[in-house]
Amino acid sequence: MPATFVVVPLWQGSVSSRAMSLADGAAAILGDLPAAATVSVDVPIEAGEALGTGIRRYSAVRRTRERTEEALAGIAGTAITVGGDCGVALPGVAHASKRWSGELAVLWLDAHPDLNTPDSSPSGGFGGMALRHIAGDGADGLALDDDSRVAPNRLVLGGVRAIDAEEHRFIEEHGIDVLTVEDLSDPTVVIASLEATGASRVFVHIDLDVLDPSALAGLSYPMPFGVDATTLVALVKAVVERFPLAGAAITGFAPSSPEAADDDLPTILRLLGALASGAPAEGRAGDPAASASASR
Repeated sequence: MPATFVVVPLWQGSVSSRAMSLADGAAAILGDLPAAATVSVDVPIEAGEALGTGIRRYSAVRRTRERTEEALAGIAGTAITVGGDCGVALPGVAHASKRWSGELAVLWLDAHPDLNTPDSSPSGGFGGMALRHIAGDGADGLALDDDSRVAPNRLVLGGVRAIDAEEHRFIEEHGIDVLTVEDLSDPTVVIASLEATGASRVFVHIDLDVLDPSALAGLSYPMPFGVDATTLVALVKAVVERFPLAGAAITGFAPSSPEAADDDLPTILRLLGALASGAPAEGRAGDPAASASASR
């Protein structure tokens, strides 16, 4: 089955001053995706309430999860989720995990590990807790259950450059591999780490802040000393050549203007094309990078 792009313009999981630009970023990417292979999810208009969970805008984040799961339920092939903030990866992982129970590893390419809990988070933003909830630890209605969670020993972090105290503790407790930006330049290192998990399929999550700010301007949390775009594209291609792609997410695009979005889109579309190359060849959806060049 071909890859399907699921666009989820969730911004409520971010506490950045540019949070609402994440919805603009998702809309900009949507405009260059093949319409026949793309599904859009409506995100609640309201900011949402914490409802005592310790997660800012929890109600909107949870409702978006439910709507995204409804969209994913109708997809038979590989789903590539386009955010929005990192919270959109959670239903994508749940969808892939239920389909490939016991076979899944998650490669989390991000400047942050996103392993905080509602109690430990310094901001209350769900984006910084997304992977912890994928591991099954967190707020009711968001934390994945035993049928879909991904065990910590199946998580591989790449490009992380800022780790909070609780995240460090969790990583140390579970022996999670944390690969440096330099490691990402050698796909064999990343592939070996994924092989060590014992998984046979991979879900690839890319928060665009794993990139160096010189490679992409539209970042809500730009951090220096990230990976360059060419290296990241090559890594993704190598990973999905070695492991069948169970699903993917690309998040964190927060352009400052439509003109700025146009400058960044070629890089993002190259990454989406690399992810889509991991979908089964027969009947594969059109390469978004090719679609973009045709529409410009």
